[in-house]
Amino acid sequence: MTSLPARVAQIAEATLADQHFVTPIDVMIGLGWLLPAKADLWLFGVVSSLDRCIRATKAETAAALDALRSWARQHDLQPWDTPYPGFAFTADGDPHREHGFRTRWAPTQDPAPKAPAPRSGEPTVLAAEHSWECGTCGEPDDLMLRDTRGGICPACAGLGHLVFLPAGDAALTRHAKKAARVSATVVRMNTQRMRRERLGILTEHRAVELAAGQCLADPDRPRRKATVNEQLRREITDGIRAAFPGCPPSRAEAIGYYAAVRGGGRRRGRSSAAQPDSVALAVTNSVRRVDTDYDDLYLSGSDHDESRQRVQGRVDDILDAWRGGATVLDP
Repeated sequence: MTSLPARVAQIAEATLADQHFVTPIDVMIGLGWLLPAKADLWLFGVVSSLDRCIRATKAETAAALDALRSWARQHDLQPWDTPYPGFAFTADGDPHREHGFRTRWAPTQDPAPKAPAPRSGEPTVLAAEHSWECGTCGEPDDLMLRDTRGGICPACAGLGHLVFLPAGDAALTRHAKKAARVSATVVRMNTQRMRRERLGILTEHRAVELAAGQCLADPDRPRRKATVNEQLRREITDGIRAAFPGCPPSRAEAIGYYAAVRGGGRRRGRSSAAQPDSVALAVTNSVRRVDTDYDDLYLSGSDHDESRQRVQGRVDDILDAWRGGATVLDP
């Protein structure tokens, strides 16, 4: 098997010949660790830091950047800083790693990569009145994102792991957006009024549950106008406690809150959300999204089936423990 330095050298040589400079992003894409669509998500503002999209460990990424640096110096290339105003490469903001990602290698300062457009406002997903076909997979969908290649569905854009939080509960939305590492606003064009109407957000499941817990703990919540069907919330929460007695009480409350928000909008939803099958599905989804690496695996490039398969063992262990009345501690 070809060594990492040799692979990096091969990628860098081809990239330099093509565009006269080499960036760490070029190397990550060339190694297959970063999909171009994931980089677009980062540039679009949906993903808070690029490293969340890279399918490699921090140590592997550092080794690749070291190999690029060594190769560049052997070829008498100079390091040039590439500005990415408002963009983060690393979740922890480590200055050394940030500098490494922002350094391109070239004989001269020009040419340089085209500077990314400054992020303006919140990233948005368009909800269409009628299904349209994704430009990547060709499948029909009612949600669309715009990227450098046109309109694509959330799944092809790498957002298939996100959940929809409908508008209506301002506090829940505010807390969820603050806690989320990945989110986008869902809007629909009102052709009569010629303006966009906000429908809700796509965000991480764990962020919604954290936000639900904060809303439930708010001492002023009882005095505010109810934005969730309280009877439905209690029914779902009671169903969780009955079927999964080991589920921590605060967790059951948070799962029940979000399930009530999702299921309380329509009469049919209200009648089915508290059914045993729906309750079990809500708890299973919660465990998969909150207690495993499912979201990170999906975002970094694993497909839906692969991500689910890799975490299924832990999901089953937690659900079995909760059904038996035991609370599972973090590993």
